[in-house]
Amino acid sequence: MIADPISDFIIQLQNASRAGKTSVSLPSSKMKVAVAEVLAREGYLASVEKPKKASPLVVTLAYKNGKSVISGVKRVSKPSRRVYTGVREVRPIKRGFGLVLLSTPNGILTGKQAQEARVGGEVLFEIW
Repeated sequence: MIADPISDFIIQLQNASRAGKTSVSLPSSKMKVAVAEVLAREGYLASVEKPKKASPLVVTLAYKNGKSVISGVKRVSKPSRRVYTGVREVRPIKRGFGLVLLSTPNGILTGKQAQEARVGGEVLFEIW
């Protein structure tokens, strides 16, 4: 069985938001911290507590008017099938109301940031 830490991370965020939880604690890695920081910067997470050595990553979910900001996620690139895109193929998600995250040579970027930096990469997931 192959573990997919990014899938586990986004599904835990989605499940916690649907259950009305305020925060989620999960095992940390450099990739998860980078993804969480981008999501916090874009408003999908209220805060991210960077873990110290051997401690879990704690993220606080964002809510507006009692409703979660995260209404859905979709994993695009999987361990069994990697999906790469060039800078010209990056398209808006949910008519501009969603976000696509890419793993690029410049780090974890949103689709808009990747277009501005003129880089492509692996499409990690979509969130709206």
